Amino acid sequence: MAGSKPWLYPAPTYKTLESYWDTDDDAPGPRCGHTLTAIAPTKTHGPRLILFGGATAIEGGASSSAPGIRLAGVTNSVHSYDVLTRKWTRLRPAGEPPSVRAAHAAAAVGTMVVFQGGIGPAGHSTDDLYVLDLTNDKYKWHRVVVQGQGPGPRYGHVIDLVAQRYLVTVSGNDGKRVLSDAWALDTAQKPYAWQRLNPEGDRPSARMYATASARSDGMFLLCGGRDSSGAPLADAYGLLMHRNGQWEWTLAPGVSPSPRYQHAAVFVGARLHVTGGALRGGRAIEGEAAVAVLDTAAGVWLDRNGLVTSPRTNKGHTEYDPSLELMRRCRHAAASVGVRIYIYGGLKGDMLLDDFLIAENSAFQSDINSPILTSDRAATITSPKLNQSNANLYGTTPTPDGRLEVPSSGAASMDKSSMEKLAEASAAEAEAVSAVWQAMQAASAVPSDETSVSDDNSQAAETTSDGSDTEADVRLHPRAVVVAKEAVGNLGGMVRQLSLDQFENESRRMVPMNNDLSYPTRKFTRQKSPQGLHKKIISTLLRPRNWKAPANRRFFLDSYEVGELCYAAEQIFMHEPTVLQLKAPIKVFGDLHGQFGDLMRLFDEYGFPSTAGDITYIDYLFLGDYVDRGQHSLETITLLLALKIEYPENVHLIRGNHEAADINALFGFRLECIERMGESDGIWAWTRFNQLFNFLPLAALIEKKIICMHGGIGRSISSVEQIEKLERPITMDAGSIILMDLLWSDPTENDSIEGLRPNARGPGLVTFGPDRVTDFCKKNKLQLIIRAHECVMDGFERFAQGQLITLFSATNYCGTANNAGAILVVGRGLVVVPKLIHPLPPPLQSPETSPERTVDDTWMQELNIQRPPTPTRGRPQPDLDRNSLAYI
Repeated sequence: MAGSKPWLYPAPTYKTLESYWDTDDDAPGPRCGHTLTAIAPTKTHGPRLILFGGATAIEGGASSSAPGIRLAGVTNSVHSYDVLTRKWTRLRPAGEPPSVRAAHAAAAVGTMVVFQGGIGPAGHSTDDLYVLDLTNDKYKWHRVVVQGQGPGPRYGHVIDLVAQRYLVTVSGNDGKRVLSDAWALDTAQKPYAWQRLNPEGDRPSARMYATASARSDGMFLLCGGRDSSGAPLADAYGLLMHRNGQWEWTLAPGVSPSPRYQHAAVFVGARLHVTGGALRGGRAIEGEAAVAVLDTAAGVWLDRNGLVTSPRTNKGHTEYDPSLELMRRCRHAAASVGVRIYIYGGLKGDMLLDDFLIAENSAFQSDINSPILTSDRAATITSPKLNQSNANLYGTTPTPDGRLEVPSSGAASMDKSSMEKLAEASAAEAEAVSAVWQAMQAASAVPSDETSVSDDNSQAAETTSDGSDTEADVRLHPRAVVVAKEAVGNLGGMVRQLSLDQFENESRRMVPMNNDLSYPTRKFTRQKSPQGLHKKIISTLLRPRNWKAPANRRFFLDSYEVGELCYAAEQIFMHEPTVLQLKAPIKVFGDLHGQFGDLMRLFDEYGFPSTAGDITYIDYLFLGDYVDRGQHSLETITLLLALKIEYPENVHLIRGNHEAADINALFGFRLECIERMGESDGIWAWTRFNQLFNFLPLAALIEKKIICMHGGIGRSISSVEQIEKLERPITMDAGSIILMDLLWSDPTENDSIEGLRPNARGPGLVTFGPDRVTDFCKKNKLQLIIRAHECVMDGFERFAQGQLITLFSATNYCGTANNAGAILVVGRGLVVVPKLIHPLPPPLQSPETSPERTVDDTWMQELNIQRPPTPTRGRPQPDLDRNSLAYI
């Protein structure tokens, strides 16, 4: 024991706690990589623990031939544990929940919980803040709008609320490297913004899978973690804020019993209770070192035997202790209520745990001066770590400039009101699509054999999660995902995979080349539209499963609203580069041509851009030709612009040849605006849309290995720099031959036709051969060109031995082609997966019972009789005049 210092009580013993639930769905079940957060009592509930997210299954292990394990079954379920009744309940809050994730971070703020970051099946979650409001019985999710640059997507990081005011997040892994930065968000200061901290003092090294817990008097303690080489760390650092606003790191004294990562830690008073964890290679900490306490008032580490003076080892330790064996785990989660510490789940070897443990801090400590569950105490309201401590950091006295002082009165109201404002900031998030949340699970960004979160117990998985996949070669996945042709009505969602060899003209492979992936990223602040106009558009139109065309074809926006929408979007486009620099995972869409129903079907089958969909972990890129030919150009372009405003860094639009006034005056968009908005409003809206089109970016690079454009490289484009030098706004007549090639050129008919040939679309236009594609990719260190512009029967078609893919997303183009529509999903490992939808069969109803379908079809047929569609690529071409409008 501690001997001469009887007030240094040893670490506690943990035992299993029996808990209850009504149904199996209420029980959290086995999981790891989750969070457990204690929230204050409310009028109707005592203290509760909120469990969120994590992985609920593992793949590999002893039964697998592959080394290591992988986490799977990642979830976004919420479970609440009532401390008084010892009962678990599954919660289903209203609003749009965060995406499924594990290795995220969570912090309690009164009766709310803030979540940030993590990793899901398709990669990193965004750095958006999600607030779960449990203040009353109407539980609700809010996504908080934060301005400016933030910590960025990351996992294995830590977050907590410091001094009842500042959300502080530290460390983690952004997919490329292990991080050491620190950020703070002032919850009492609107608009909310992350501030990158530059603390004084002894800064902690870069690390991930550390723990952090905030002491009730404002000290944030970072403990352990794993460095960039994979080595576990034993140190601990306190972060405090001076009165002058300067933050400072201080190295904690004392000898830690063991280095560790993927452990759990939580404060009770001034004592940080540390449990479990892993050593290098994922080996679990065993013996006495598995349970430890850092007493920050005394500046010492303790284990169950008392004061620790040297690191504990297991050598010579032969006694079997069931309570220590119970703590041989990692990736578990801990929280404290009063003097009690609660632990749930975790990973032991290749086994997921679902047990619930409890321990009690020493009841004789001077800073524990009240029983638990006294909900009328201010301490209970202000912080989930209920017990106030007057001890200063490591027993020192305050410096003359002092640390941040938390007033004994008023702290609770400041905390509560500031976070209520924080939650209100996103209360208007669109809820129209929350009913189709399950669609997200079908929208994986990479094929099924690559979708699980990598577990760091295997060295191979380790290097991938730390960013080595940035050197991956682009490759087309050998199977395409297809919605069955009969999948309509109640049969929707019948998805199957087909070998690419089953597609016509599909038997070639990619030609990989090397390239580096370093490039700067640009951050955009969301442009505000009046009275949430873009949110109104999203809630009206983003209905993947139940959108219906308006019966009278009247458009729901007036010309003033169109003007405001275009202005807000234009402000974003004018600050984007001409060639966008994008990252995987990303979904790429080809021509839509006003076929809004097909866009909704693609969203429904393969995920949609919303926080209730998959926008938190995959971007969207549209390759132009949003308008003309189809029946609903207005819905298509307005929804895409609204999504751009809502998710400026995740939704990307580039220009097609139909985003030009001289073209869309002829092929339907101008006529649609007039017919559906009235002549004066319609002409004004059409003119304003075309002014906006002149600002659209012209191409996009994905991970600097895949270039995307609408048309092609033609005769004039030999380098990406030529495209980057085009200045916007730019009109077609003012554009150079480079713009003409970029938006209008096509590949030759097949790989055997090389060089440059005249293009049947019209005089001055060209087709380019596979030799041009190979030369362009080689010179620019690219591996793939993705372009749109031509209808292809399977929705996608390869050219130049797979170095170019043509993509077309509208089905049964112009009502006559009977083609499939497709998107390409580029995963984090740069695996490209085609996903297809087939044309819908004719309506089952008679025309009398489906008047809007008849009106739409008649309108489109009349338009396209006057202006025949461009012939489908690779199909016999009708004997039309080569200068006719059919080739536009």
